[in-house]
Amino acid sequence: MVTITADTAPATETGLPLELLRQFDVPGPRYTSYPTADRFVEAFTAADYERALGQRAEGAMVGGRTPLSLYVHIPFCESVCYYCACNKVITKQHGRAAEYLEVLEAEIALHARALGEPQAVSQLHLGGGSPTFLSDDELAGLMAALGSAFRLAPGAEVSIEVDPRTASPARLAHLRQIGFNRISFGVQDFDADVQKAVHRVQSFESVRDLMVAARELAFESINVDLIYGLPKQTPVSFARTISQVGELRPDRIALYAYAHLPQRFKPQRRIDVAMLPPPADRVAMLSGAIAGFLGHGYSYIGMDHFALTGDALAAAKRQGRLHRNFQGYSTQPDCDLIGLGVSSIGRMGATYSQNAKTLPEYYDAVRQGQFPIVRGLALTRDDLLRRAVIMALMCQGRLEYESIELAHLIKVPEYFRAELEQLAPFATQGLVRMEPGAIQVTAQGWFLVRAIAMVFDKHLQADRVRERFSRII
Repeated sequence: MVTITADTAPATETGLPLELLRQFDVPGPRYTSYPTADRFVEAFTAADYERALGQRAEGAMVGGRTPLSLYVHIPFCESVCYYCACNKVITKQHGRAAEYLEVLEAEIALHARALGEPQAVSQLHLGGGSPTFLSDDELAGLMAALGSAFRLAPGAEVSIEVDPRTASPARLAHLRQIGFNRISFGVQDFDADVQKAVHRVQSFESVRDLMVAARELAFESINVDLIYGLPKQTPVSFARTISQVGELRPDRIALYAYAHLPQRFKPQRRIDVAMLPPPADRVAMLSGAIAGFLGHGYSYIGMDHFALTGDALAAAKRQGRLHRNFQGYSTQPDCDLIGLGVSSIGRMGATYSQNAKTLPEYYDAVRQGQFPIVRGLALTRDDLLRRAVIMALMCQGRLEYESIELAHLIKVPEYFRAELEQLAPFATQGLVRMEPGAIQVTAQGWFLVRAIAMVFDKHLQADRVRERFSRII
């Protein structure tokens, strides 16, 4: 195993004792937002969301237009991956996409009317499901609709998730032609036994050929998604996948821990829990992956992201400009996010919102000329404060009291007296270092940064119902 810190490369053994790993083998939020999405309430309505959009439009007119992000959800997949926790529709009937795109374009038009003139977009991402379920013409039509309602800012990141099983070099060329400059391949694992166990079979050679094509097409960034903790994975087998990915040399790597929540996600019920690796093996996979990727010249960004040292994400980490949003770590500063499509989550001002989770409900709302919002949250002053604290720990591995106190007009030792007392055992265990005016996550603590952030989660501390989250290790 290797040691990692918030800002340096691995150096020595972690030294994390087994009893400490067992102590923290518990569920916890990933903090792609705070408060987390499970705190959204139905009392937040489409009217609240429209009001937030109006405030953005008015603010843009008064103080200048600030860039925003767009996320577009394409829910369709041809076959189910047993590990998947995404909102998806499994079908081989590609004709179903036509109706969805018709309604999606109507939702885009609703936003265009609410915001006025096309506003600058600095980040656009198509996720799923499988966006490449759509045909070339359908993708081109969707991009045209987005281009009519919004204006891509110079240097905008325009990315799409690609299922290698539904792509070809010709398809990648079309994606590049219609404006995508970043691409993400869902790999998860190259081991044949693991692929069969999760019902996602794709060869190393097919992914390699697509990456070669993507480079020839001059995509600005190529990402690969991996998952550790899948059935039949072992530290040895996963090390082979890490080595193969290192050979492919994508610009970025997202390495996620598998969250086995069969009570929430029906496809996961097809996974035999006895085939899942034990906590000690999951930790070995994570630390082995960190060592392997660093050996291939990657920077460890934090928690689940790696990037080549010349990549913008690595630069943001070095310069303290790292942020975290619903897609994970990002170079994108805190800004508004419009979520389009079924189940999409957005952030507008001091609010979060989520669209209807089923196609019939989503279709019905939009066809009535309404935003398909079914729940959300208006953040309180305390929510905004705790979000700043949690994101500082998750992104920089350090909380400076002064910056929080100046921005939120509080005194950290007084406001967070109970939380600082709860951190005392973490300090004793060597996971955090309590400095005068700061909290520093240590090398060992960076493995467990989610647990450290959880101390400041008021909602979580209040009810302690955590089974809905993935496990920390």
